[in-house]
Amino acid sequence: MVTRTAQERRNEEKRAYDAYLAACPARKLLDEVSGKWVSLVLVALGDGPQRYSDLSRRIAGVSQKMLTQTLRTLERDGLLTRTVTACVPVRVDYELTDLGRSLRELLAGIKDWAETRFDEVESARDRYDARSAALTIGSDGAG
Repeated sequence: MVTRTAQERRNEEKRAYDAYLAACPARKLLDEVSGKWVSLVLVALGDGPQRYSDLSRRIAGVSQKMLTQTLRTLERDGLLTRTVTACVPVRVDYELTDLGRSLRELLAGIKDWAETRFDEVESARDRYDARSAALTIGSDGAG
């Protein structure tokens, strides 16, 4: 039996969660939480508990299937809770957990960045597209 030092065990554990590695389980989690619907749901829930219909109205363009799937995934991952209140009709509320709130802070910053920097990104895209078009025209043999 091989004996390892505490430092060796910590290094091994750290390597186990290196998202650059294809087999890393954190990579799948990173893929899940970087989706646009996940980001928008988590940021929307930052305002407090909401019903499914509230989220559906607030997040334009999300299909019923995608919203349901996203909410289930977030609940499974421990990022939100689903509370069913017995009444007529049944009331279902979704609320962020502490874990979900910690991720929401990061995603809200990215959302804010996208909203405030979009004009700069769009200008960069226009410049790139203009350069690419000029290169394409110059290399097509015309002239």
